[in-house]
Amino acid sequence: MSALIPINQTDDGQQAVSGRALHEFLEVSEKYTDWFKRMEDYGFTEGEDFVRDSGRSTGGRPRQDHIVTLDMAKELSMIQRTERGRQARRYFIECEKKAKAPAFDPNTITRSEILQMALNAETERLALEAKNRELEPKADAYDEFLDATGKYNVGAVAKMLGTSQNKLFQELRNRGVLIAKGAMRNTPYQQYMHHFVVKAHEYERGNGELGCSYTTYVQPSGINFIRKKLGFERIDPPTPADAA
Repeated sequence: MSALIPINQTDDGQQAVSGRALHEFLEVSEKYTDWFKRMEDYGFTEGEDFVRDSGRSTGGRPRQDHIVTLDMAKELSMIQRTERGRQARRYFIECEKKAKAPAFDPNTITRSEILQMALNAETERLALEAKNRELEPKADAYDEFLDATGKYNVGAVAKMLGTSQNKLFQELRNRGVLIAKGAMRNTPYQQYMHHFVVKAHEYERGNGELGCSYTTYVQPSGINFIRKKLGFERIDPPTPADAA
């Protein structure tokens, strides 16, 4: 397979690609920095899945790029749900296979070694297919429960974490993420506001005066933030039937 996207090795021996090179190959119309920021919301971790790389553009000004692990590059390709994305993912899988293939002299390899290599390749292929089947429904499920403005209600997030909405609110109040008392109860403190959206609703009280209530929604970045903050090990997006 020809080199669709240049692959480099990091200092610790991992295979990695340029985020900009991947963005260009995928033919994403969105500006690179905006696209990558949105992709981070799928739960990728800086320092583990990618690092920032500020090179220089032809004009001499710094240009933001990212060094992305091959695992993250495969998931980014899959998330796009385009033919270019599928092509990139197959390419990365093939590159991984070549990197893992042991060096050998074809004149000395035995029949049993050939059979073992074939068995290993088939086992790896089946494992990759199983992983793909596991990831695709989860990516679809995340998108399924986004509202029209790209946020989640707290009940859906609670189901993802395997708890109830009331318990999730309680834990977030106990950890100092949400305000515990007063008119702004269950809304985030300012330092955590970027992970949430608060919507105000006016209503008329029994005495005819206008009152205001607030509903807290979770941004995509807030899901992984809440998981880490509360110590949950994993996130399982609910099925549409669960969220109904």
